[in-house]
Amino acid sequence: MAGRGPPASPPPSVPLGGPGGAEWRKPASVRGRARPGGGGWRPPPGAGAPVVESGGTMRAAAGEVAGVLCLVALAAALDFGYHHTEELEAYLREVHAAHPSLTHLHSIGRSVEGRDLWVLVLGRFPTQHKIGIPEFKYVANMHGDETVGREILLHLIDYLVTNYRRDPNITQLLNNTRIHIMPTMNPDGFEATKVPHCYYSRGRYNKNGEDLNRNFPDAFESNNNTIQPETRAVMNWIKNETFVLSANLHGGALVASYTFDNGNSVTGSSEGYSRSPDDDVFIHLAKTYSFNHASMYKGTGCDSRQTFPDGITNGYSWYQLEGGMQDYNYVWGQCFEITLELSCCKYPPADQLEKFWRDNKVALVEYIKQVHLGVKGQVTDKNGNPIPNAIVEAQGRSHVCPYRTNEHGEYFLLLLPGKYVINATVPGFKSMLKTVEIRDNTGNFSALKQDFSFSEVSIRTRPASCPKTPLYQELERSSAAVKPTLHILVLMTAVILLFK
Repeated sequence: MAGRGPPASPPPSVPLGGPGGAEWRKPASVRGRARPGGGGWRPPPGAGAPVVESGGTMRAAAGEVAGVLCLVALAAALDFGYHHTEELEAYLREVHAAHPSLTHLHSIGRSVEGRDLWVLVLGRFPTQHKIGIPEFKYVANMHGDETVGREILLHLIDYLVTNYRRDPNITQLLNNTRIHIMPTMNPDGFEATKVPHCYYSRGRYNKNGEDLNRNFPDAFESNNNTIQPETRAVMNWIKNETFVLSANLHGGALVASYTFDNGNSVTGSSEGYSRSPDDDVFIHLAKTYSFNHASMYKGTGCDSRQTFPDGITNGYSWYQLEGGMQDYNYVWGQCFEITLELSCCKYPPADQLEKFWRDNKVALVEYIKQVHLGVKGQVTDKNGNPIPNAIVEAQGRSHVCPYRTNEHGEYFLLLLPGKYVINATVPGFKSMLKTVEIRDNTGNFSALKQDFSFSEVSIRTRPASCPKTPLYQELERSSAAVKPTLHILVLMTAVILLFK
């Protein structure tokens, strides 16, 4: 079974050691040097590593001039091998030290065993959000024994910093996007995987034995699992940033899976497909990745028993999943996230990593560009001050938890090319409607800009958020009672939440 799904025991014909018919083991950790036969990052001799203070803030350590000069060449020293915690941390620190104006390194929290959950931010303004620049994220290694994503994100970092101001495409991407990269969400699980395996190991789970991709609040049913430190850290991260687009990287299949993973009658689950209000956008996002991947688009999966047309699938159509991260992002984070299954073998030999990077490189970059789909803008009052918590949505696409402006009065809506009516609502005032014609602006690295100014408003709205309860379950119950249309049901829920 794939990375997002329940673990499966390997078929009897497959040796427990993994691919190739022979048991193979990860080389023992060699701090500060490449692993024998597997590659790895090599710190330059004499280079003074920056020191990380508590909370993940960086401060440059007192180092020799020669050591600092060596930092520029660090990214090129990243080899294709598995990087354990100390190597991964050291590499991220040195990349930041080599590119301090382009990157920002911080920890969003700690794992059960106290390992930092590192995020490297890349962009022209890496340390803080800038109005008009969308936020994007990649998260990998949510299941500790699914390792390909962890390594290719390190190589994506290398590729981005190396090509900034060399490749016009990468330069524009970084100048107009704030990109957050978390190579591992489950460092404890990765370190617990002592013998790499293609199908299953205990390293899938965190130290408490919890599956992090079943640990988020669910929009369709109550999730009674105790929220883990890693999950809580990601939830707070999502709350504190204005993420627009995301992907989480898994292993165990070769497919791009999209929302919803769970469902009920309101989303059409009785027909075997759980449809979101933005289903067309999610299909486009999944196809963007699969068709830019070396082979995912072929849809052949990992064996003849399982095929995925165009290399994509609706999550629920594949199998039902409760407490998943991508549904949480979409419902409560206002962030479109898909799940990328990148390898049939969850923990393949290190000598295959270079090919995985080649297969995914173009797709990783093209997918980031999709953060510039649709429309964006600001909602302001009569004095030009931003209005936070205003509801801004496209007509016919109301979300069960209404999409609201951030503290800067900003909104971002991912929409495919076409004509839309955008509805901006400030609680207690008349809504404002504007018709927009959206084109594909991903190549220009900027969505269409459409602002709203409420001339009669001169007050700041109160903070508002949706409860972390099964919102679609509540809709289903309402539907059974009064049988209105889905659109009216969503509007009813939005009004109730608005006045709460």
